[in-house]
Amino acid sequence: MGFFSRLFNWNDSASALPPATQTASEMALDAKAAAAVLAELDIDKAIAAHENWKVRLQDQLKGTSTEQLDPAVICLDDRCELGKWLHGPGGQRLGKYPAFSVLVARHKYFHLQASTVAAQNQSGDLVAADRTLNGPFRHASNQVVLLLKELKRGLGRG
Repeated sequence: MGFFSRLFNWNDSASALPPATQTASEMALDAKAAAAVLAELDIDKAIAAHENWKVRLQDQLKGTSTEQLDPAVICLDDRCELGKWLHGPGGQRLGKYPAFSVLVARHKYFHLQASTVAAQNQSGDLVAADRTLNGPFRHASNQVVLLLKELKRGLGRG
Protein backbone atom coordinates (compact mmCIF):
# COMPACT_ATOMS: atom_id res chain seq x y z
CA MET A 1 0.00 0.00 0.00
CA GLY A 2 1.42 3.38 -0.99
CA PHE A 3 1.95 6.55 0.97
CA PHE A 4 -1.30 8.16 -0.16
CA SER A 5 -3.22 4.95 0.32
CA ARG A 6 -2.04 4.76 3.93
CA LEU A 7 -2.57 8.43 4.75
CA PHE A 8 -5.80 8.76 2.83
CA ASN A 9 -6.96 5.40 4.21
CA TRP A 10 -7.84 4.26 0.72
CA ASN A 11 -8.00 0.58 1.36
CA ASP A 12 -10.32 -2.36 1.01
CA SER A 13 -10.60 -3.08 4.73
CA ALA A 14 -12.08 0.35 5.46
CA SER A 15 -14.72 0.01 2.76
CA ALA A 16 -15.67 -3.44 4.12
CA LEU A 17 -17.05 -1.83 7.28
CA PRO A 18 -20.70 -0.82 7.24
CA PRO A 19 -20.99 2.98 6.70
CA ALA A 20 -22.57 3.49 10.12
CA THR A 21 -19.51 2.03 11.87
CA GLN A 22 -16.88 3.89 9.84
CA THR A 23 -15.24 6.93 11.33
CA ALA A 24 -14.44 9.79 8.97
CA SER A 25 -10.77 8.76 8.86
CA GLU A 26 -11.64 5.16 7.98
CA MET A 27 -13.81 5.94 4.98
CA ALA A 28 -12.20 5.00 1.72
CA LEU A 29 -12.40 7.34 -1.26
CA ASP A 30 -15.19 5.95 -3.38
CA ALA A 31 -14.90 5.29 -7.10
CA LYS A 32 -17.08 8.29 -7.98
CA ALA A 33 -14.88 10.70 -5.98
CA ALA A 34 -11.71 9.15 -7.44
CA ALA A 35 -13.11 9.55 -10.96
CA ALA A 36 -13.95 13.18 -10.24
CA VAL A 37 -10.38 13.88 -9.10
CA LEU A 38 -8.99 12.23 -12.21
CA ALA A 39 -11.38 14.23 -14.41
CA GLU A 40 -10.25 17.49 -12.80
CA LEU A 41 -6.52 16.86 -12.77
CA ASP A 42 -4.33 15.27 -15.43
CA ILE A 43 -1.73 13.86 -13.04
CA ASP A 44 0.66 12.80 -15.80
CA LYS A 45 0.55 16.31 -17.27
CA ALA A 46 1.21 17.82 -13.83
CA ILE A 47 4.19 15.50 -13.36
CA ALA A 48 5.59 16.40 -16.78
CA ALA A 49 5.14 20.13 -16.15
CA HIS A 50 6.99 19.95 -12.86
CA GLU A 51 9.75 17.78 -14.28
CA ASN A 52 10.15 20.31 -17.10
CA TRP A 53 11.05 23.04 -14.60
CA LYS A 54 14.50 21.49 -14.18
CA VAL A 55 15.16 21.81 -17.92
CA ARG A 56 13.87 25.39 -17.95
CA LEU A 57 16.09 26.36 -15.03
CA GLN A 58 19.12 24.55 -16.45
CA ASP A 59 18.66 26.42 -19.73
CA GLN A 60 18.58 29.68 -17.77
CA LEU A 61 21.82 28.80 -16.00
CA LYS A 62 23.50 27.85 -19.28
CA GLY A 63 22.31 31.07 -20.87
CA THR A 64 20.55 29.21 -23.67
CA SER A 65 17.01 30.26 -22.80
CA THR A 66 15.15 33.28 -24.13
CA GLU A 67 12.43 32.77 -21.51
CA GLN A 68 12.15 35.43 -18.82
CA LEU A 69 11.64 33.74 -15.45
CA ASP A 70 10.42 36.07 -12.73
CA PRO A 71 11.24 34.76 -9.23
CA ALA A 72 8.34 36.78 -7.79
CA VAL A 73 5.91 34.85 -9.99
CA ILE A 74 7.62 31.45 -9.84
CA CYS A 75 7.29 31.36 -6.04
CA LEU A 76 3.49 31.52 -6.29
CA ASP A 77 2.31 27.94 -5.92
CA ASP A 78 -1.26 28.64 -7.01
CA ARG A 79 -0.55 29.74 -10.61
CA CYS A 80 0.35 26.45 -12.32
CA GLU A 81 -2.38 23.96 -13.22
CA LEU A 82 -1.50 21.72 -10.28
CA GLY A 83 -1.49 24.66 -7.88
CA LYS A 84 -4.86 25.87 -9.14
CA TRP A 85 -6.27 22.41 -8.52
CA LEU A 86 -4.60 22.03 -5.10
CA HIS A 87 -5.96 25.39 -3.93
CA GLY A 88 -9.37 24.84 -5.53
CA PRO A 89 -11.23 21.61 -6.31
CA GLY A 90 -8.48 19.37 -4.96
CA GLY A 91 -8.61 21.02 -1.57
CA GLN A 92 -12.38 20.72 -1.52
CA ARG A 93 -12.26 17.02 -2.37
CA LEU A 94 -9.16 15.85 -0.55
CA GLY A 95 -8.31 18.59 1.94
CA LYS A 96 -9.41 16.50 4.91
CA TYR A 97 -6.65 13.96 4.31
CA PRO A 98 -3.23 14.47 5.94
CA ALA A 99 -1.40 13.39 2.77
CA PHE A 100 -3.09 16.16 0.83
CA SER A 101 -1.59 18.74 3.19
CA VAL A 102 1.81 17.13 2.63
CA LEU A 103 1.39 17.46 -1.15
CA VAL A 104 0.36 21.11 -0.85
CA ALA A 105 3.35 21.88 1.38
CA ARG A 106 5.82 20.03 -0.85
CA HIS A 107 4.41 21.79 -3.93
CA LYS A 108 4.83 25.18 -2.25
CA TYR A 109 8.42 24.30 -1.29
CA PHE A 110 9.07 23.23 -4.89
CA HIS A 111 8.00 26.66 -6.17
CA LEU A 112 10.08 28.44 -3.53
CA GLN A 113 13.17 26.48 -4.57
CA ALA A 114 12.55 27.13 -8.28
CA SER A 115 12.19 30.82 -7.47
CA THR A 116 15.42 30.75 -5.49
CA VAL A 117 17.32 29.23 -8.44
CA ALA A 118 15.93 31.90 -10.78
CA ALA A 119 16.80 34.71 -8.33
CA GLN A 120 20.32 33.41 -7.76
CA ASN A 121 20.84 33.14 -11.51
CA GLN A 122 19.56 36.69 -12.09
CA SER A 123 21.90 38.04 -9.43
CA GLY A 124 24.82 36.32 -11.17
CA ASP A 125 25.48 33.77 -8.42
CA LEU A 126 25.66 30.76 -10.73
CA VAL A 127 27.44 28.59 -8.16
CA ALA A 128 24.64 29.05 -5.62
CA ALA A 129 21.99 28.61 -8.33
CA ASP A 130 23.56 25.34 -9.46
CA ARG A 131 23.85 24.17 -5.84
CA THR A 132 20.17 24.97 -5.19
CA LEU A 133 19.09 23.38 -8.48
CA ASN A 134 20.91 20.14 -7.74
CA GLY A 135 20.11 20.11 -4.02
CA PRO A 136 16.92 21.54 -2.51
CA PHE A 137 15.17 22.05 -5.86
CA ARG A 138 15.90 18.50 -7.06
CA HIS A 139 14.74 17.11 -3.71
CA ALA A 140 11.53 19.16 -3.80
CA SER A 141 10.85 18.17 -7.41
CA ASN A 142 11.34 14.48 -6.62
CA GLN A 143 8.95 14.75 -3.68
CA VAL A 144 6.20 16.41 -5.71
CA VAL A 145 6.55 13.82 -8.48
CA LEU A 146 6.54 10.94 -5.99
CA LEU A 147 3.47 12.30 -4.21
CA LEU A 148 1.63 12.77 -7.51
CA LYS A 149 2.48 9.22 -8.57
CA GLU A 150 1.23 7.94 -5.22
CA LEU A 151 -1.95 9.98 -5.60
CA LYS A 152 -2.49 8.50 -9.05
CA ARG A 153 -1.87 5.00 -7.71
CA GLY A 154 -4.18 5.61 -4.77
CA LEU A 155 -6.90 6.69 -7.17
CA GLY A 156 -6.54 3.39 -8.99
CA ARG A 157 -4.85 4.75 -12.11
CA GLY A 158 -1.21 3.98 -11.40
